[in-house]
Amino acid sequence: MLKGFFNVPEPVNEPVKAYAPGSAERKELQAAIAEARSKQIDVPMYIGSDEVRTGKTKMMSPPHDHKLNLGHFHEGDASHVEQAINAAMGAKPAWENMAWEHRAAIFLKAADLVAGPYRAKINAATMLGQSKNAMQAEIDAACEFIDFLRFNVKYMTEIYGQQPPVSGNGVWNRVEQRPLEGFVFALTPFNFTAIAGNLPASAAMMGNTIVWKPAYTQIYSANVLMEVFKEAGVPDGVINLIYVDGPTAGDVIFNHADFGGIHFTGSTGVFQTIWKTIGTNIHKYKSYPRIVGETGGKDFVIAHKSADPKAVAVGLVRGAFEYQGQKCSAASRAYIPSNIWEDVKKYMLEDLATIKMGGTEDFTNFVNAVIDEKSFDKISSYITSATTNPITEIVAGGNFDKSKGYFIEPTVILTKDPMYTTMCEEIFGPVLTIYVYNSEHFEEALELVDQTSPYALTGAVFSQDRYAIELATQKLKNAAGNYYINDKPTGAVVGQQPFGGSRASGTNDKAGSMINLLRWVSPRTIKETFVSPTDYRYPFLGED
Repeated sequence: MLKGFFNVPEPVNEPVKAYAPGSAERKELQAAIAEARSKQIDVPMYIGSDEVRTGKTKMMSPPHDHKLNLGHFHEGDASHVEQAINAAMGAKPAWENMAWEHRAAIFLKAADLVAGPYRAKINAATMLGQSKNAMQAEIDAACEFIDFLRFNVKYMTEIYGQQPPVSGNGVWNRVEQRPLEGFVFALTPFNFTAIAGNLPASAAMMGNTIVWKPAYTQIYSANVLMEVFKEAGVPDGVINLIYVDGPTAGDVIFNHADFGGIHFTGSTGVFQTIWKTIGTNIHKYKSYPRIVGETGGKDFVIAHKSADPKAVAVGLVRGAFEYQGQKCSAASRAYIPSNIWEDVKKYMLEDLATIKMGGTEDFTNFVNAVIDEKSFDKISSYITSATTNPITEIVAGGNFDKSKGYFIEPTVILTKDPMYTTMCEEIFGPVLTIYVYNSEHFEEALELVDQTSPYALTGAVFSQDRYAIELATQKLKNAAGNYYINDKPTGAVVGQQPFGGSRASGTNDKAGSMINLLRWVSPRTIKETFVSPTDYRYPFLGED
């Protein structure tokens, strides 16, 4: 048993608040939103003990109200990347030697801060900065981040408690889980505040020190995360938050001898470029870096002829259009059997007709804005192409407008070609493409699902026929790292469905599980012999 080893509080998933009209949490969140909208904040980089302001500022604004100035952040350059690495390496000896329970206490305190005094603030920042509605922000910025912190502490203690089962006969065997040699680079996305917090925190929890670069469109809420870390007691230099562009960060970090690993969520193309760069520079590093990445998805829903049409329709509407489809797990392509298609379409159109779109400040809006103009232009180009193609039909939506905010209607495309562009390419927006297959050709449709996309992140099958479910589960075993039966392919819960995919979707190291934390330690096996041999001879050397 490790010195100081004891049970930590048993984690449970943070309850999701409803924000119903008239509720206390709704009033508190509305007040936090109003306060945030009323002022412009100045966001520095956090490097070591310094708040760094360069004077080179960029404006932050809500995607749904892009003329509103929420404040600005200070952009850095290569010198700040070097400064952050130096701060991380300087903080490393004290941090990695801190007893694990004290590291645990810091992150458990962070969880309680988010659950309590910071809940409205971090949700409001996510709603404004990333255009998430109240429920999506609550699930992400509050609950999932809290769950990451609390469950990871539990997994950490279990990792440290795993020791060789046998010692004796004058020998003591044990395993020491060391943090990686060097620093860890956390490169985080815009779409989940929880991911932006977890990528640096999970590696730091295991004794590593971090250089953290968030997406520019998430800096508004990243600043709140940093406030939480600092109030929780994360020492200076353990997590260093910098705002530089990707190539600038990469040029310094991936050429540095002390680069120990990367914790990444983002696009497949960027991740593959990073992997290639690391391979090219492998001779420069003290150790082989750990490469952990969750990337893109082209997530599927396939229905069997026995499926409940209403359940399929709701799964598609929620799976494709919550948070405007800006989830790695969002339903993006669907395969619907011909016998239930008309009913599925009817139910989808009925639901879509009731969906309101607009700013997050209005709690009656289900759909908000996509993240920025670049994303808007990309997504709308797919819709425009589909409106003029003879093999496609716009079943629902198809409109878009960026005059006030980057709004794109939930759009459903029906295609006659299962290999049509929007069935194959990741769009990352509120666009769902449907292919209707002959209801007697389920097995052939499964082959299409498996072979159409290079990704393998999430997927779902809807069926009331257990033989069909079993067949799909076997045929699609490599097509999704998170696989759902009679449910939408989104909404993984920490501690229940560890998240991650393979193929072009990443390294499948399962955020929210012990699997992920094991990537941030390097084990050392120790054998101690109490009475050492004093004669080299073994018994077999004796004469008969």
